[in-house]
Amino acid sequence: MLDIADGLHRWCREGRDFAVATVTAVSGSAPRQPGAALAVDASGAALGSVSGGCVEGAVYELCRTALETGEPVTGRFGPAAGDGGRDGDGDPFAPGLTCGGEIEVLAVPVTAGAPGRAVVAAALEAAAAGGAAALVRVVRGPRGMLGRALLVRPGGAAEGTLGGPPELDRTATAEARALLEAGRTAAVGTGAEGGRCGEPVTLLVETAAPPPRMLVFGAVDFASALVRAGVFLGHRVTVCDARPVFATPARFPEADEVVADWPHRYLDSQRPDARTAICVLTHDPRFDVPLLERALRLPVAYVGAMGSRRTHADRLARLREAGLTDAELARLRSPIGLDLGARTPEETALSIAAEIVAVRRGGSGLPLAATDSPIHHDVHHGVHHGVHHGVHGGADRRRTAPARPSGGR
Repeated sequence: MLDIADGLHRWCREGRDFAVATVTAVSGSAPRQPGAALAVDASGAALGSVSGGCVEGAVYELCRTALETGEPVTGRFGPAAGDGGRDGDGDPFAPGLTCGGEIEVLAVPVTAGAPGRAVVAAALEAAAAGGAAALVRVVRGPRGMLGRALLVRPGGAAEGTLGGPPELDRTATAEARALLEAGRTAAVGTGAEGGRCGEPVTLLVETAAPPPRMLVFGAVDFASALVRAGVFLGHRVTVCDARPVFATPARFPEADEVVADWPHRYLDSQRPDARTAICVLTHDPRFDVPLLERALRLPVAYVGAMGSRRTHADRLARLREAGLTDAELARLRSPIGLDLGARTPEETALSIAAEIVAVRRGGSGLPLAATDSPIHHDVHHGVHHGVHHGVHGGADRRRTAPARPSGGR
């Protein structure tokens, strides 16, 4: 539900009673992932989406039922519900997912007297403000625990309870803290008494974090278009250039920050994380080499550099002389972007943004018509079973098919 935190936070401030249906599990191809939510208030107003339209009406009714009964309601939707059973015997008007996948949703009432409303409201407030928080809820398990909520903040401070013994809250807090650090939402399997003890319980851990950063180095014409693309994708975008005459807010009004400084010196002053994208558009060795020498040794999501193939070969030679290893150099995506045949700054920005998304989601960069893999695939899937299994990061994904640049200069 944290994906619609702004609207739900407003509903909480206004004292509205509402129910939230959240996707808790996905199988096969589905339009939305766990954590996607649809909320309905007591007046019938709706907010959010769980399927892109396929089963919204049925999920809306689940929320209405949860509000009327004051109890959580579970619903499952798959292709067989609305495809006529493939042999013509099914109900052609029954709700179903046209994409062929299956989803499970849990509708939970969030009313003035509901246990855990204060915890949910605090999580929504943190997410709406752009802060970091993890909301843990029981989505499968003992009836009395369904929908119970625990809020975990950075550092591990927890608020609320899942309604079981203290060990369950401690296990949930540890899982939530790890997922929060990775910026991931996931289902977690455990026992009702914590660890492997007690009735099986599935927890949905939703995380909210500040927007990922995009650092654009080089105040060139391509940078302006890339800034707009980065903002569109939800990044907090910084433009940095050593030339004050070019690095001005007037030239990049959409950027969150414009910095006039040597690129490598600015990067040294920052703390990029595993979601940060670094785009080097300067294609000048005076700036590129010291900057990339640092960037390729940082645990960031993406490092790309603009330039022709000749420029790239020269750059690699200089970086090797600076001491970078083959493994570190393999992280560099240059020439930058996917092969879209781009020419204009806007088209080039699109090719760079597409590569960033492909790296983040584990995509191949190939046309969907040329692949036989699921359209909606996540590099992280399934249910975690206990904190000892850890959290698997995905910051550095290798390109699975050759891609030529569209932004080379």
